[in-house]
Amino acid sequence: MGSSVQAWLLLAASVLAEVVGTIALRYAEGFTRLLPSLACGLCYAVAIWLMSLSVKQLGVGLTYAVWAASGTALIAIVGMIWFGEPTQPLRLAGLGCIVLGVIALNLSAP
Repeated sequence: MGSSVQAWLLLAASVLAEVVGTIALRYAEGFTRLLPSLACGLCYAVAIWLMSLSVKQLGVGLTYAVWAASGTALIAIVGMIWFGEPTQPLRLAGLGCIVLGVIALNLSAP
C-alpha cells in the first residue's frame, strides 16, 4: 500500500475518532459523567495523533481542511439522524457546500 493511501486512511480514522469523541462529549454532560468524559478525551487524543501521522505525507493545510470539514459534516449528519436535530434545507445546503469544498481542495492538491 502506498504511503499516500496510508496517509488518507489514517486521516479517515482520525475523522472517525473525532466524531466518536464528539458524540461522547454530548453524553459527558459538561464533563460531569466519568466514562463519556474519558471516552471524549481519549478519542480526541487519538484523532490528533492519527492526524499528525497523516501530515507526514499530506500537506498540513489540506489535511486539516479535510479533517475539519469531514468531521463537521459527519457530526452534523449524526446530530440529525441520532439526536433528532432539524434537517432544514439551508442546513443540508451547507453540508453540500462542505462536501464540494473538500472535493475542490482534493482536486487542487499536488
